[in-house]
Amino acid sequence: MSEASSLTNHFLIALPSLQDPNFSRTVTYICEHTGEGTMGLVINRPSALQLTDILHHMDIEERPDTPSDMPIFIGGPVQEDRGFLLHTPAKRWDSTLLIGDDLAVTTSQDLVRALARNEGPEEILFALGYAGWGPGQLEQELQQDAWIFGPASKDILFHTPVEERWEAAARLAGVDVNLISNIGGHA
Repeated sequence: MSEASSLTNHFLIALPSLQDPNFSRTVTYICEHTGEGTMGLVINRPSALQLTDILHHMDIEERPDTPSDMPIFIGGPVQEDRGFLLHTPAKRWDSTLLIGDDLAVTTSQDLVRALARNEGPEEILFALGYAGWGPGQLEQELQQDAWIFGPASKDILFHTPVEERWEAAARLAGVDVNLISNIGGHA
């Protein structure tokens, strides 16, 4: 797959017709899109967990300045027991995938320990699980009008209220999801 056709560092926005409960009305940030498959994180599905819950589970001690109210997102239905931390700047931790010049996704405990010490990146989204597609699967779903894609925005990723991210990402892609019918099909 050429770099020009890659959806890495793009938003994948579920259309209203997509009824899969894992992805209905979601925005997925695509971390990697190659000929071998696609990996992304759903950025608008907060779980009931917060960072303190994860720290307790991992037996990591909190400090008074630990950002305890940090929400934990449901990143997708694959490996739901594993943490994926999307962050900027793209500093390398023990297990980090760089996504462009200023974004990265990290899966290692050293970053979680840094968060407990309030030494993590300023902009971070913590997700449990990820969304994954096999080779060609996402392209097929795009042809079936399940999704649209558009440019990613750090503002939407880290600063837009969660309940506004779906419509904001669609607007950034030039689409008003409120004007789209829930009925799928092809002309």
